[in-house]
Amino acid sequence: HHYRIRYDKFHPGYFGKVGMRHFHLMKNRKYCSVTNIDKLFNIAGDGVYEAAKNASDGKAPVIDLVSKGYFKLLGNGQINVPVIVKAKFFSKLAEKKIKEAGGACLLTA
Repeated sequence: HHYRIRYDKFHPGYFGKVGMRHFHLMKNRKYCSVTNIDKLFNIAGDGVYEAAKNASDGKAPVIDLVSKGYFKLLGNGQINVPVIVKAKFFSKLAEKKIKEAGGACLLTA
């Protein structure tokens, strides 16, 4: 028809489908907010660093990053006090630095 001819001439690619379909697409599956070690005590709140500094052996404070809205901990920054950090993902460097400081990394679902 003459309308179709004009559309094909002046608007190429208007008709038809392109690409693959993804059924039941859930966009939140790839969401993963990250933070670094240097921001860890800012996220944890007031008094957590002092509690970690003054803690006796085996009494490190727990920082739950998932409840604060962060899923992955990266290794930029320094840490020198033992803390127990709970997150979904840890980078290798972050895990190494926390364990060298005497802390622990706990994976949560």
